[in-house]
Amino acid sequence: MACCCYTNFSSTLAPLRLRRPPRRRNSITAANPASVSLSDPFVLDIADKLEDSVSTSSSSSFSLLQKLRDSSSQSLLSQRWPSPKDELYRFTDTSFLKSSKILPASPPSIISPSLSSPASNIITLVDGHVIPALSRIPSLPAGAFAGSAADIPPGALYENLLAAAGELFHNGDLFWNLNGFGAPDLAVVYIPDGARMIDEPLHLRFCAVDAAEAGSGRLPLSNPRVLVVAGKQAELAIVEEHLGVESGEGNSYWSNSVVEIVVEEGGKVSHSYVQKQSVNAAHIKWTLVRQETRSSYELVEISTGGKLSRHNLHVQQLGPDTTTELSAFHVAQGDQIQDLHSKLVLDHPRGYSRQLHKCIVSHSTGHVVFDGNIKVNRFAQQTDAGQLTRTLLLAPRATANVMPNLQIIADDVKCSHGAAISDLEEEHLFYFQARGIDMKTARDALVFSFGSEILARIPFEAYRKSISHQVKELLTAS
Repeated sequence: MACCCYTNFSSTLAPLRLRRPPRRRNSITAANPASVSLSDPFVLDIADKLEDSVSTSSSSSFSLLQKLRDSSSQSLLSQRWPSPKDELYRFTDTSFLKSSKILPASPPSIISPSLSSPASNIITLVDGHVIPALSRIPSLPAGAFAGSAADIPPGALYENLLAAAGELFHNGDLFWNLNGFGAPDLAVVYIPDGARMIDEPLHLRFCAVDAAEAGSGRLPLSNPRVLVVAGKQAELAIVEEHLGVESGEGNSYWSNSVVEIVVEEGGKVSHSYVQKQSVNAAHIKWTLVRQETRSSYELVEISTGGKLSRHNLHVQQLGPDTTTELSAFHVAQGDQIQDLHSKLVLDHPRGYSRQLHKCIVSHSTGHVVFDGNIKVNRFAQQTDAGQLTRTLLLAPRATANVMPNLQIIADDVKCSHGAAISDLEEEHLFYFQARGIDMKTARDALVFSFGSEILARIPFEAYRKSISHQVKELLTAS
């Protein structure tokens, strides 16, 4: 059987600076001249600029990145810029990007040392480059690795990572391949079989430094890339944070990032993802997760920043008795798009999944999009899958496009999904007022409590308190 639901609702209420190489013919078109006429000129122009901006290396330890670039260059030929006529971008307006002068972000030259983190283990990427001066990994398990792919020594570790990454480099859309072609560095996290790094998280901090003044029409583009591999029976906790620094809260830039995660048999990954970019920035993010037998993956996502923010989340269960839990809380204020496109594929027996998506639109020009697809294939018998999306619209003409979607081919399953879109309930407000609480305080309390269920799922207290405080300030100021 198959089940599908669609809802569309609009309310009535000190690193080294790299030298730019000389201009040359784009290797994509040079290698495939017959395909140029079929390619999108706008996409090829961006690819040409990216090719001139990235350095090439003959180092064998850097061939992971070169393999990624080669794979992405072939895919770019057949891809064009998305438009509202494309189903996956029907409600996501990317004209902000296409109307801008897109240039690769300059390599970082001066980095502020003032960035702080409650974590003892941290990797910092600035405009896609791993910055050792802002990273520290004092407590890695034996045999583990965290850092730039350029620093991976030849041997078993490199071969393991190459094997794990091989199947990951051939997925994704235009933005995935722009990242692969233009990534200046590749950050790698490897936790060997049986190792644990769960009590103290690894903080992956993505910083955008090169930015343009809002309204200038210029949009610096960075392409951070991270590969995470958790071995058999390994346990890993990650806190992934995206922010703009030294650029002014309202400045413009485009962060186009990709994080790939492999959870091998019996492994466990806890993943907290926080997006708080500039309100005039573009944030397009791919997360690809591959789970082996009896593995566990848990994602808690908080997204509040960006003029255009889109998260493409793709999770595939590749063995029986596998667990996936996805939670997301988005806030869209003035002239913001918060978009989550997720896909979860269950192919094996006794899979378990839960997805909870919540969002708040607090301004009349705010817009949220949720396209959540869960596919239960024929051999995924005895699957238990649940999906729920809830949206709170707080202003006239605030808009939500919500598409929860369950595709069930197996016949022995327990699956459910649902969607709800509304303003605050009058009886809830009356409950507060009947006890002497004024209307603004009552609304602020109800609005914050709407997302507190997901905020409470962030497993680390220091991050949970900091993020909750930031979200509360954001909501009470709107």
